Amino acid sequence: MGKRNSQRKHAAMLDSDDDNSSESSSSTIRSDHTWALEPETKIVKATRLDEALDALFEKRGSTRENALAAIIEAFCANLQHQFVENKFATLLYQCLNSIKKGSAKEVALASKVIGLLALTVGCGDNAHEILEQSVTPISQALKSGSESSKVALLECLAIVTFVGGIDPAETEQSMNIIWQFVHPKLVPNVVAVKPSAAVIAAGVSSWAFLLTSLDGWKRNPKDWQESISYLSSLLDKNDRSVRMAAGESLALIFEMGSLEEFAAGANCSADSSVQEGNKGFSHVVGLRSKILNQVRNLSAEAGGKGSTKKDLNSQRNLFKDILEFLEDGYYPENSMKIGGDTLQTAKWYKLIQLNFFKHYLGGGFVKHMLGNEFLHDVLQFAPLDKKHLQGSERIMSRVEKDLTFIHLKFNGTNIRPPVIMRQKASIVKRMYYSPNSAVNKARTQFLNKQRMISEGRNEGHFAVNSEE
Repeated sequence: MGKRNSQRKHAAMLDSDDDNSSESSSSTIRSDHTWALEPETKIVKATRLDEALDALFEKRGSTRENALAAIIEAFCANLQHQFVENKFATLLYQCLNSIKKGSAKEVALASKVIGLLALTVGCGDNAHEILEQSVTPISQALKSGSESSKVALLECLAIVTFVGGIDPAETEQSMNIIWQFVHPKLVPNVVAVKPSAAVIAAGVSSWAFLLTSLDGWKRNPKDWQESISYLSSLLDKNDRSVRMAAGESLALIFEMGSLEEFAAGANCSADSSVQEGNKGFSHVVGLRSKILNQVRNLSAEAGGKGSTKKDLNSQRNLFKDILEFLEDGYYPENSMKIGGDTLQTAKWYKLIQLNFFKHYLGGGFVKHMLGNEFLHDVLQFAPLDKKHLQGSERIMSRVEKDLTFIHLKFNGTNIRPPVIMRQKASIVKRMYYSPNSAVNKARTQFLNKQRMISEGRNEGHFAVNSEE
């Protein structure tokens, strides 16, 4: 008992000084323990989330698993801002402890909680701390964990990196971890463990999801050749989820213009001979043609053994969209109703982001889309109750409100903002103006894609079968 209480005391010290909650942190004494609040003594009633957090300190693995499942349910059902503000550090480090020492089921559940925690806090120092503290435990768990937990680990790494990444190098690091796990390089005298189809599909989707957050990923031609060739090989796999994940990733690469950059690099590489350059360029032309034929076949594939009509139609529709994009440059236009409003996507990178968030949040997607400002910024969505102000009177985001408040309150005076105000200003400025922030990513990506479309229409940029 003494050791357990000591652990709880240490975790509580990690939390914010703003934690004024009066809940007991011990499940064994929460029913009869009293706290002094004001001059009088009051009986404390713990909420379900507090009880679940407290249960993460228990020794029994099944107890921790049930607690994590309850936390996931609560985070999907509602945006738990107040709970996170008070208990952020305790929740994060207990989940990391579960990833390090828990069963496969506990690892998967803890990974999910960490991802939901990142989506709840949004951009800022807390999200960056989640990323910094999670990369190593997740990487180690991917190497030693069971197959059943790896999908959750890969998706968690993608989410925490997307939300918490400040430097593009951090995003590239996570992408490399995912790629090397899904497509490990052959090493002499070492037998590579072949991931399952579910793990490959999750890894490829997570990799592509992170690729959408990079304005321009500078890879050398050999790396692009490896990535594109591998994704092309996945289009021939038996598993439909693998084929669809690979197809979306290739569409994104074409949207970014990366295949054309690879072709130019292969043809004009300064450190290669003319003969080698021509050989590389010819390979790119052949790869384009191969991908186009694969996409065309998958868009009209007949039903196979064990395939459901719904899954088959999903594949056909996806690859029909990819085919139209590759041949004619037409983007898929999708829309969905959210709380009486419509969310529309007309670019591959935006569709991939939307699908990933929708998959990750599951039944909590609509709830988060209505109230999560981070998702509003990334997906450029404003619920109906935020659309009544137009033009110069448009509603401000939380970040803009914070900056405006600090500016108006202290501008033109000789009074410096309090320390906490200066810290907040620094954080929100970094959130809003960081090259890898959600707001700036969305804005920069949109402008880049518009420029690429214009160039493509002038030069046949997206036509795979265009004459070179």
